[in-house]
Amino acid sequence: MKRYLTNLDSLIAAIIGFVVICLFTNYSGVGISPDSIMYASTATNMQAHGTIITFNKGPLVFFPVFYPFFLAIVQFITRIDPIEAGAMINATLFAAVIFTSGWIMEKFLSHSRIYKWLILIAIILSPGLLEIYTYLWSETLFIFEILLFIIAYRRYLRSHTVKALVWVAVIAAISCITRYVGVTVVGAGGLMLLLDNQLPLKKKIGHILLFGAISISLLAGNLIMNSINSGLSTGTRYPSQTPFVDNLYYFGTVICDWGAISKDADPYAAVITSVIMLALIALLLWKAFKGKINSFENIVIAFAIVYGLFLIISASISRYERLNSRLLSPIFIPLLIACTSWVPDVIGLIKSKAKYALAAVAVLLMLAFEYQTALVDYQRYDDESDYGVPGYSDDDWNKSEFIVYLRQHKNMFKPGIPIFTDADEAVYLFTRMSSTIIPHKANPVELQKFYAQKRFYLIWFDNLYNSELVNLPDIMKNKKLVKIGGAKEGQIFLCEEK
Repeated sequence: MKRYLTNLDSLIAAIIGFVVICLFTNYSGVGISPDSIMYASTATNMQAHGTIITFNKGPLVFFPVFYPFFLAIVQFITRIDPIEAGAMINATLFAAVIFTSGWIMEKFLSHSRIYKWLILIAIILSPGLLEIYTYLWSETLFIFEILLFIIAYRRYLRSHTVKALVWVAVIAAISCITRYVGVTVVGAGGLMLLLDNQLPLKKKIGHILLFGAISISLLAGNLIMNSINSGLSTGTRYPSQTPFVDNLYYFGTVICDWGAISKDADPYAAVITSVIMLALIALLLWKAFKGKINSFENIVIAFAIVYGLFLIISASISRYERLNSRLLSPIFIPLLIACTSWVPDVIGLIKSKAKYALAAVAVLLMLAFEYQTALVDYQRYDDESDYGVPGYSDDDWNKSEFIVYLRQHKNMFKPGIPIFTDADEAVYLFTRMSSTIIPHKANPVELQKFYAQKRFYLIWFDNLYNSELVNLPDIMKNKKLVKIGGAKEGQIFLCEEK
């Protein structure tokens, strides 16, 4: 009974988190982005046909398979489309993340009930996490898997058995096929194994090899399958256009936003990132040197270091969206705990009554931070309760005249003639028609193939702009387009050359 009562506060916090997600998604349902449509359409095809085909009739390559598989299981059980069930799925996952975070903090070496409550409140109010859990994104599941990994690894540290290590490796393997960045979970596990001073050298080498082999097995299979299906292991990837220093800066600006720090601090964002990462590295190495590595706190710190460094370095090599709150969201809880878990330790070392004054100051600072984030959350809720979660589920799309026109004129598209567009996800979501995205400017081979087309439809959304895609004026310079339909915010063209 005592065991369950100690986590009653975590359960209450989890229920509150569930309700908060329901409130944010009440108006228009879960937020939908292009990635969301990719996940949901693949899940539907998995559930109905057992294939990993996306809405554009191509194999899922750019993303790993487990999150669509997870959605397909939910769809099979509930018989509800993932987009319609998305709000409940996310609310449940957010509640699970909150409860699991509380469970982990309950096991800290220096347990503080007030500290635990403050961190749980910070998680519930986090604008970064609330954004993630109001969209149909794979980060919602990935964050939960990270916490499960932390728990499983702590159990391994208590026994150092092969069975416990296999469980850790299996969770790491699933993380890798939920998001490719799941390799950071493998990296964190490998780092902890290297620093573990309780393992004899021979046993350590064996455990590292076993952990590595199992944890990357599913990812290797996923990449091989991708190569067979499309010739590309992770889809088309382009070289990065943001140098290392810029990525340090973008990382730091996200940290400032999470910490409710004024924009005046943004010029120092790269320095803030460097200080945090170096401090965490020094702290982990110092604990390893002191032989105090085997604790929940250190597993959290190890993951925060590996994930942060991996994203900064990989963003400097491969091009993807600029480092932002979504990409960094899996590190929020580990970073929050890593940067604050030492406070109860330090206060506990003080023997005089001054510790009560310091504790009061720490609590007031945390409450001030949470008050500022609550204001941000309220402003966002006020906007989204009127217009919906930004993306394809908000009123800009649901009430768009062009979307209504497309739905009413689907019969104008003759079978056999390919359809190109600057938003193939939107075409599928609102009409269930398959189309092909227009090529990237940086891909001359795809551009040549596109311009070689003699006959095609072009659905053009005027309210979208993607600088990496070929634009409408350039297409018109190379192809003779005849407008055959449209409405406010969009046009439909036909190219029919002899």
